[in-house]
Amino acid sequence: MPQTTNQTITSHVLNDRQGPVLTLTINRPEKKNALTGEMYESLANAITAGAEDESLRVIIIKGGEGCFCAGNDIGDFLKIAKDGMLPTSILKFLKALAANPKPLILAIDGVAVGIGTTMCFHADLIYATERSIFSTPFLDLGLIPEAASSYLMPKTMGHVRAFEMLVLGESFTAKDAKSAGIINDITSPEELAPMVERVAARLAAKPAGAVRIAKQLMRLDLEIVEKVMEKECELFAAQLKSPEAEAAFSAFLSKSKPS
Repeated sequence: MPQTTNQTITSHVLNDRQGPVLTLTINRPEKKNALTGEMYESLANAITAGAEDESLRVIIIKGGEGCFCAGNDIGDFLKIAKDGMLPTSILKFLKALAANPKPLILAIDGVAVGIGTTMCFHADLIYATERSIFSTPFLDLGLIPEAASSYLMPKTMGHVRAFEMLVLGESFTAKDAKSAGIINDITSPEELAPMVERVAARLAAKPAGAVRIAKQLMRLDLEIVEKVMEKECELFAAQLKSPEAEAAFSAFLSKSKPS
């Protein structure tokens, strides 16, 4: 198979195609890789195009050094609260993640907040550095879980560990995440990229049809996942307009302002 290379940057998302492997890098370091509507759209389009490309075997999503993804952009949240509805790009990205037939690997270094953690439950293999921290502080902002995490996290981790993260709001270290079954392995920041590249190469060398079918068989609850996503998005948008969310965001923004 010829080793084609193609690299583009669109809306803070770096697309790097190396032969049968596509790497999507969340590339907004000045905002700790917080996702905007445009970034959701770029990621969704890349994943959907990859799903339709028979020559593509593996997709990798990673962030920058020391930060995977700080969640949704707070400014976008405030705009959503004002407009009263979620942008279609968010659900488009979540459904693209869930329906993606290609093996998806996450390379996580540093903070993984909100969607940075919940997208883990749509990946097939996840490798993180020892300094990575996983958190889902939705309820602290007066919000609710998203990305079908209300269904997938208890299924993966058990109810009590999922409740600890989603509702109590406890952050998980890389060791906690591995123990809970969220990630596969822990490595150093220097070894993360080589490790993920080796795993991607192993996957890319396997019979593509058999890999696709195996993943499909392991994801037979796709219809349930998509219905949960839709319900979560409906309730999430409603909750954004609630008095408790407004109060939580005001308190958050007050703490964020320099004194």
